[in-house]
Amino acid sequence: MLKPYYIKTDPHYIHIVLAYRYFAIILRNEVYQFIPTESKEIKVNRNTQKIVNVNATFAFQRKNKIIYIPMSELISLPDFLFHLYAIVDKYNNKAIIEHSYKDREQTDLIIEELERSNIKRLIDKSLDMRDEETFKSLVKLL
Repeated sequence: MLKPYYIKTDPHYIHIVLAYRYFAIILRNEVYQFIPTESKEIKVNRNTQKIVNVNATFAFQRKNKIIYIPMSELISLPDFLFHLYAIVDKYNNKAIIEHSYKDREQTDLIIEELERSNIKRLIDKSLDMRDEETFKSLVKLL
């Protein structure tokens, strides 16, 4: 089980912060719970999707027994990588660029509609003022 306690992002990295009971592994048919005594973060490069802190060591506990597992061993476990990249995939740069592009399109549509509404109000105002010249120039903008 690998569930981030929370995720921080910056333009270059995804920081997956772990906490007690959010990360567990099975060794020799026994479940060990993550404890944040050593490393408590997995740092992933957003562009390459590679784990940056491969020298980190994580502590896991079962009853009174504590074991320490380096990141280099964790990344050799297919289940660990599967869960990790399922989390990371939501935060990669491609998804962010696509999301910001969609937001930009939506913002442009809203601005266009506001501009059209503003022109219509100005047309109404020119009609109230009986300003034929302004009226004609504004109608051309629609």
